[in-house]
Amino acid sequence: MDGVDLAALLFRTTLGGVMLAHGWNHLFGPGGVDGTARWFGSMGLRPPRVHALASGSIELASGAALLLGLLTTLSCAAVIGVMTVAFVTAHRRNGFFIFRPGQGWEYVAVLAVVTAALGALGPGEVSVDQLLGFADELDGALGLLVSAGLGLAGAAVLLAVAWRPDPPA
Repeated sequence: MDGVDLAALLFRTTLGGVMLAHGWNHLFGPGGVDGTARWFGSMGLRPPRVHALASGSIELASGAALLLGLLTTLSCAAVIGVMTVAFVTAHRRNGFFIFRPGQGWEYVAVLAVVTAALGALGPGEVSVDQLLGFADELDGALGLLVSAGLGLAGAAVLLAVAWRPDPPA
């Protein structure tokens, strides 16, 4: 295994584990779906329960797929989309640093950029995508463009359709 394949494996498994944990927490954590829905509603996502279920499910699915190296480019797009929505709705107005949950955008920015880098690297040699024979179809500039483009476009559509924040006081 060369350095690029090793880096792809490390990125994939780390991001996959983080997204699995994140999705699990949204759906089954202390507040469960209802708590996540209340939080999403407070940020202006409508209908909040639908977004809580969708976000948690997308995070679980993309996390599992990244761990396996399955549909890596699409999984990267999903993570970039979720992190972009989180940036816009929850974190951007709080500045860069995270001092407690719900603040700052450093975490979501790092996850999105590292995931975009994985889109450029491709899934690597140790992946289901490689076993299926399409690991090299979407890597390099095209992988970056597809993963970032789909993720940002999906986030933009979701925000345009479903984000209705309360006006500033």
